[in-house]
Order: sequence, then structure tokens, then C-alpha cells
Amino acid sequence: MNTGTHSLSDEIWELVRAGFSGIWIETHEPSEAILELSAMSAEHDLRLLAWNLDSGLRCVGGGQPEDSQADPMAAIRSLATLPDEQSTLLVLENFHYFVDSPEICQALLTQLQLGKQFGRHLVIVSPTVRLPAVLERQFVVLQHALPVGGQLWDIAESLIEDVELYPESQRQALREAAAGMTRLEAESAFSLSLVRHSRLTTEEVWQLKSAWLRKSGMLQLHQSQHGFESLGGLESLKQFCRHSLRRQSATLARPRGVVLLGVPGTGKSAFAKSLGKEVDRPVMMLDVGQLMGSLVGQSEANLRDALKTADAMAPSILFIDEVEKALSGAASGGRGDSGVSSRLFGTLLTWLNDHQSDVYTIVTCNDIQRLPPEFSRAERFDGIFFLDLPGREEKEAIWELYLSEYEIDPSQARPEDEQWTGAEIKACCRLSSLLSVPLVDAAQYIVPVGVTASEDIQRLRSWANGRCLDACQPGIFRTALPTTTAKRPRRGISLRPSDN
Repeated sequence: MNTGTHSLSDEIWELVRAGFSGIWIETHEPSEAILELSAMSAEHDLRLLAWNLDSGLRCVGGGQPEDSQADPMAAIRSLATLPDEQSTLLVLENFHYFVDSPEICQALLTQLQLGKQFGRHLVIVSPTVRLPAVLERQFVVLQHALPVGGQLWDIAESLIEDVELYPESQRQALREAAAGMTRLEAESAFSLSLVRHSRLTTEEVWQLKSAWLRKSGMLQLHQSQHGFESLGGLESLKQFCRHSLRRQSATLARPRGVVLLGVPGTGKSAFAKSLGKEVDRPVMMLDVGQLMGSLVGQSEANLRDALKTADAMAPSILFIDEVEKALSGAASGGRGDSGVSSRLFGTLLTWLNDHQSDVYTIVTCNDIQRLPPEFSRAERFDGIFFLDLPGREEKEAIWELYLSEYEIDPSQARPEDEQWTGAEIKACCRLSSLLSVPLVDAAQYIVPVGVTASEDIQRLRSWANGRCLDACQPGIFRTALPTTTAKRPRRGISLRPSDN
């Protein structure tokens, strides 16, 4: 549950007035959540108690501790000893560690059932939601949103002396750079920038945010230094995405993203990274393989956390590479992995349908037939583009690009490149520069994917024919399908006896 329009304290107060006795707050900032609850309790004359494993039970906002011991069972039972003249909130920090215990679970259930009668409310504050079946219907779950826009600038403003040094354009850039950070992370990033440069800089904030995202292993932040000028061919795809994202401010329609299906080495990943530079958005790369956890439900929780971070960093681009390798089990109902891939797939589909944030999703795939058909239906993506082996015109553009990048004489002879991808042209130029040999000699070290995987490529073309948009030319992708060789007639059987 998250209304998106109320603050956390407003939502809690509404639930308290409605008589909800169990509230679970999902947050990575427990101290901030408790501060908001403390202010709300003072405003509405509520008794607020807080417990964690280190400090035990304590009163928040004045008064003497009710009990200093760290026993979680004693903390729950303490509610029954409180006088009834005042409504009470008991905040339990990181209590997800204890809810699997049968004794704790039963004590929670008892207090939750009594809570409505005596005005006692249990509030669990935790970075993850982990509820046993017996408690699932007893708690309502809220999300403590990460700071946005003006809240982030308020943090920055509290650290600087002269606000006038930062025009609105720079403030907006700092807000965008800090988007997706917790309050503590944003404050630390701003402070480090002031220590190193004596002023706030977006570069320092981006660098620190990238390091924090990399620490999780699920998301990596990529800021490309090159736009579409570094990518040869794919003109139709470039125009489609560039126009969609730049037109957005002038229309109510929200762009969703694209699926890139095609031959390995044709520039799918390079396109996603260069698009970020082209439209001035950060690119977050989601590693689906890193989502897998050893505990039941951990993989889905990891994916939800990653998508929540992507939402908080909007406007941005979310890049999921080779999605079929991680989610292909969903096509068979997840029977080979205890249903993990099916649940991950369902979580991703729900987010693709429902998210309202300005996140443009780019998914690459080498074999879309390994995914369930509902993945690519309309309104989850703006289009499915097929990236075939580059044609002659695209190859010329790619050759010129990499001959210039590796400072190779463009007048020298080029190798036969009929079955080559853009990646193989780049490899040829790099090897020519590295080994100080002509392009024709460097080509001897390259075995093109068009040869090693010719059957797979033809199968991809057959599937994409009439089903996908062409990444190079406007319109639907069309290919000349191979003619089916007529079956040879079966040899007749003669009934005449053999001469032998």
C-alpha cells in the first residue's frame, strides 16, 4: 500500500484512526521513519515506544524507558501492561529476523487481536517484508519512499552557506544526480563534494551513487561518453527512441521502452548505453543473474528493490541484457527452478504494466521464443525491433567509425565482410592496430558469428519476419525466406522377384 500523495505520518495516522493494529513499514531508513512517527505521535497525543535488539525497549519523545531488556518477546508482551487511557504505537526495528519463530509469531498474533480493543498498534520497521502465512492478513504494508526533488535540495541546502551560488539549473542537476539515494547517502555525497571541491558538484554525487549501486550487485550505473555518433547503422531504431523520449514533455503519452531482438554483436547493448548520452539520462544496467537468492522469496524481493531504485532515479533508462537467459524457465512454468523464474517473471511483468515513473526500459534478447508470449504483448513495450546482420550501407558507416577510432589508413584493402557483425568489424580494426598488421591479415583471426551460428540466425530471421520492426529501415522487418526443398519421392518397390 502506498498512496503516493500522503506522507508516511499521514498514512500511519489514517490507519491508526481506522483501527489497524498491525502496520509494516518497508524502509532502508528506520531512523527517519521513527522520526516521522515521533512527530506524528506528539501532534496527536499518542504514546510511542520503540524497540531494537541493541537498545531494548524505550520511550520515544520523553519519559523513562519502560523496559531496557533486549528480549523481543518481552517487548511484545509489554503492550499488555500499559494503561488504556492513551493510544500506543510500539515500533519494532528489523523485526523480520524474529517473525519465523513460532513463539514470537503467536505473541504477535495475540497482541494484534487485542490491539483493536485497547488502541495498541504494532509497527514493524524493516528493509524487507517477511510475513509467515498466519500473519499475512494481520498487517498492512507501507513503503517509506526515498527522498525526491525538493527534499533532496533541502538536504543540500542545510550543508551550504551561500545558496545563491547555485542557479536553478544546477539545483535541478544536483537533484537528479542524488535521485534514488537515501537521506543519509545524499547527505554523505553532498558533504564529500564540499570537502573535495568546496562546492556541490554533480560529478562527485554521480560517482558516489554509482559505487553504492555497484555494491548491491544488482544495478550498475552507466554514464556513456558517446551518443549515437559512436554507433553505425540502426537509423530507424535511433530515430524512434530519440523522438519518443524527446517528445515526452509535449504530450501526455508516456514512453515505455523497446525490446531488441537480434544476432549477437549487432549493437544491442551499445545502443542502450549510447541512448542515455543522446537523451541525457542515466542508464541502469540490471543483472538478473545477481537477483537470485538462497532463501525462499529473496530473489523476488531483490528484484522489487532494484525496480524501486529504478523508479526513484527517474527519469532514467533501465537496461536488461539477454533477459531470456535468466527468465527462460518461466516459459515452462519454472518447473526446473522451483518456480523462481516464474515469480521473477511475474514481478517484472507487473512492474512493466503498472509503474508510473519515467523509466524507459530496454530489454535485449537473442531468442525471444524462450520467453512466454505475454512478455512482448502491446503496452508493455512501444515496439520489438529486430537487429539483423548489417547491410552494405551500415557496414560502410561502421568501418568508417572504427577506422577513425583506431587511426587506421582508410585507403587500405578491407577483408571480405559478408557475414560480419558490427562487433567483428570493430574487432578487426582493433586487432589491426594492436598487431600492426593490415586489415586483411587481422581478419584471419576472426570467425564471424554469421558462420558459426548460421542456422540460429536463419531461425531468428524466420521468426522476426513480419513480427518485428526493422532497426535499420522504417516499417516491418521482412526477409527472403529460404525455399523449402521438395521431398524426393520415395523409391517404388518392385514386386518382381530379384534375379538373385
